Amino acid sequence: MQSELEIQSISSEKEALEKLQDGREKLLREIRRVIVGQDAVIEQLLIVLFSGSHCLITGAPGLAKTRLIRSIAQILDLQFKRIQFTPDLMPSDIIGTEIIDENRVSGHREMRFIPGPVFTGILLADEINRTPPKTQAALLEAMEEKQVTVAGEVRLLPSPFYVFATQNPIELEGTYPLPEAQLDRFMFNILIDYLNEDEELEVVTRTTTAQQVELQHVFTGDDMLEFMRLVRMVPVAEPVARYAVQLAQSSRPGFPRAHASIQKWVSWGAGTRASQNLILAAKARALLRGHYHVSCADIRAVAASTLRHRILTNFRAEADRVSVENIIEQLLGSTPEPRSGLS
Repeated sequence: MQSELEIQSISSEKEALEKLQDGREKLLREIRRVIVGQDAVIEQLLIVLFSGSHCLITGAPGLAKTRLIRSIAQILDLQFKRIQFTPDLMPSDIIGTEIIDENRVSGHREMRFIPGPVFTGILLADEINRTPPKTQAALLEAMEEKQVTVAGEVRLLPSPFYVFATQNPIELEGTYPLPEAQLDRFMFNILIDYLNEDEELEVVTRTTTAQQVELQHVFTGDDMLEFMRLVRMVPVAEPVARYAVQLAQSSRPGFPRAHASIQKWVSWGAGTRASQNLILAAKARALLRGHYHVSCADIRAVAASTLRHRILTNFRAEADRVSVENIIEQLLGSTPEPRSGLS
């Protein structure tokens, strides 16, 4: 017989699952009050949020990247802070610094820590590729360990903690490409494209009036922590997990499974984090869609966003005008799905 503790745990998980399913539509409804179109982008952002991961957003200026992230923070009742990355930004401007402060009671001077903007729920690193690597690296420990170290002392960040970084793919002058180690810490690289004519007309109509939209809270930080736990509990069959691993391994030149096109156009493939993120993102996608197991369709749906920033093309690919998107399409086409019907 099940113990009372086990029954309470199952009941709690069932309630959290029902809350997620009910709240998902409310969450989407609130987002669409301020964001027009971009349905695929919003779904990918929700996958990142419910996975407890970080995201890189690539798109031209004026596509509402900042407004989208700010709105999500408001809907989830999470503290939001934005850093405009510039060439003169210093690591202490992100993580904080210690200052000498005088104690008014004792009269003695002592060191006091002033927290930086990284101490928040959602951090928007705007145009992250505009700051030198020294400052970019200030986020490495925060993204991986959910903590920062200042003057030898470890300081924990709030939980949940998300980093959403944006970069402009058009203007490359005066930019510093993110190192591969930092790119690998982002679950997704989401591409935002221009709206169609009707959607852009709706944006113009909405934003040129005096009407103000008041967003409602749908979830809290504690809710998100519970949902992250639920996501990790979604089962994945061994053949589906193997399919995700094979996709990542097939992107690595020199591997026996790699297609001839990979050997020709890729200098460095996706690592183990890619396999992990493929599974985790697929679990979140399945749960958000009301499914209770991961399918190959879920893996394929998140493959492009998971792999595009982890595959480095070589000069030959540039000469042949082959993009990372082309290579991912070939990967998906050349990697067979398991025959067990799990797709």
